[in-house]
Amino acid sequence: MYKASSRSCALLAQAPTGIGKTVGSLFPMLKASAEHGLDKVFFLAAKTSGRQLALDACATIKRHAGALPLRVLELSAKTSACEHPDKACHGDSCPLARGFYDRLPAARAAALRADILDKASVRDVALAHQVCPYYLAAELARWADVVVGDYNYYFDISAMLYSLTVANDWKVNVLVDEAHNMVSRARKMYSAELRHAALKALRKGAPEALKKPLARLGRQWTQLEKAQQELPNPEYRVYDAIPEKFLDALQGASGAIGDYFAEHPRAVDAELQRFYFDALLFTRLSESFGEHSLFDASKEAGGTLLCIRNIIPAPFLKQRFGACRSSALFSATLSPWNYYSDTLGMPGDTAWVDVDSPFDAGQLAVRVVGAISTRYQHRAASLAPIVALMARQYAEQPGNYLAFFSSFDYMEQVAALFAERHPDVPLWRQERRMDEAGRAQFLARFRADGRGIGFAVLGGSFGEGIDLPSARLIGAFIATLGLPQINPVNEQIRQRMAAVFGAGYDYTYLYPGIQKVVQAAGRVIRSESDRGVVYLIDDRFARPEVRRLLPAWWHVALDG
Repeated sequence: MYKASSRSCALLAQAPTGIGKTVGSLFPMLKASAEHGLDKVFFLAAKTSGRQLALDACATIKRHAGALPLRVLELSAKTSACEHPDKACHGDSCPLARGFYDRLPAARAAALRADILDKASVRDVALAHQVCPYYLAAELARWADVVVGDYNYYFDISAMLYSLTVANDWKVNVLVDEAHNMVSRARKMYSAELRHAALKALRKGAPEALKKPLARLGRQWTQLEKAQQELPNPEYRVYDAIPEKFLDALQGASGAIGDYFAEHPRAVDAELQRFYFDALLFTRLSESFGEHSLFDASKEAGGTLLCIRNIIPAPFLKQRFGACRSSALFSATLSPWNYYSDTLGMPGDTAWVDVDSPFDAGQLAVRVVGAISTRYQHRAASLAPIVALMARQYAEQPGNYLAFFSSFDYMEQVAALFAERHPDVPLWRQERRMDEAGRAQFLARFRADGRGIGFAVLGGSFGEGIDLPSARLIGAFIATLGLPQINPVNEQIRQRMAAVFGAGYDYTYLYPGIQKVVQAAGRVIRSESDRGVVYLIDDRFARPEVRRLLPAWWHVALDG
């Protein structure tokens, strides 16, 4: 990390889970701040838990560094920071926006008395001075040494931290935690969707000033649908270009909506506002449409879903990487490095580091179960063998286990059969659309003195970012390669990846799938004293091209 700042280059760092990457990245970047003349360090995380780890790490560093003059700020999403979501975001509607700049100096002075400004602290100060917490935090970014936030604050199309960096000519270093999430997250940042059903609903109760522009847009949309209906596969279509007449109508409608909001500042119509913002993003992305994205139409209830779907974020992210002195992306799963470098558009001099694991291969028994196929057409036949395997391991070594599957349906089938055949073994399942309380309850079942098996979906809430050390988790069963579903959209992505990088299947299916497998397996060994077992259940895990993507410190053995 320190050398990357010294050389002013980008870094991809792969390091095992559980070794302290957060504090291990922040400390050298803070050491580099004075020597390399940095104005800010941005720590960007994919989840709230990652932001909290960064705040804790900064507090630890500050506590052990004596009188270190370090101010740390947490940025949260506008939706979660807003105190009045039912009001428009201006002084004529929201009381916290009215007179904001009059009360800002006092609020800012009060906030800057603290060193660690997390979300709760900023909110307390903001409400004490009757200003908006979200915009107070945005203002405080100018006075913070370390800013902790989500990826979108620097990499999004309208990213605040990126804009401030460019406008103020700041010299910054950017840290990206759990960077294996960056490809999927960046794709979403540079994609836009519009639903015909939403437009139809707006037209029913639209103000008089908007009826004509919305009707014109509706006619153009209907023409697209009629043309699609005549195709052999009317459910899904990919266009070579975005039709100009549709774009003209969309721009006219969004302009009319913008004028309406300007003339009626007190009007609060959440659905109209949402469609307006979606339309603005859609038109903005249409201006840079190219081989990095697809324009497609999917049939759904109420009409079609139109999407500018980003496939390769690289063209958009290059300027983000270019604006910082150095950037460091780190995760336990960044292999192969060229996949991330290619798709994210990282600089040509990007360095690659694969950090040796402090864990010993003897701590983790990795067993490939080659006699079972988890392919869709073989799933019915796989249920009984998987249940028998799990029961055998549990009988040999009772304790806490996690079992991962490719879908809720598959998970529920195995769980039902296991409960029927082994009713004495406690089990609990991840629920569909689980809320935060439900997730906490699921994890609470993994007690150091407990026993049982938690059933979950690979790539979901429990496949990464959770810490169950020692006896809280002694093993995992992973009954899937984690490959994304084969569908028309992913097949289009595969074709585009093949055309641009010459690696369609690997970039679309294999690499993202194995990344989820390794993340899930990483829940088992969290410290140098942990011991555990991981079963990789599918014959394809025995293939050389798959084995090469597994961590080098694993000792993998065949189990049937």
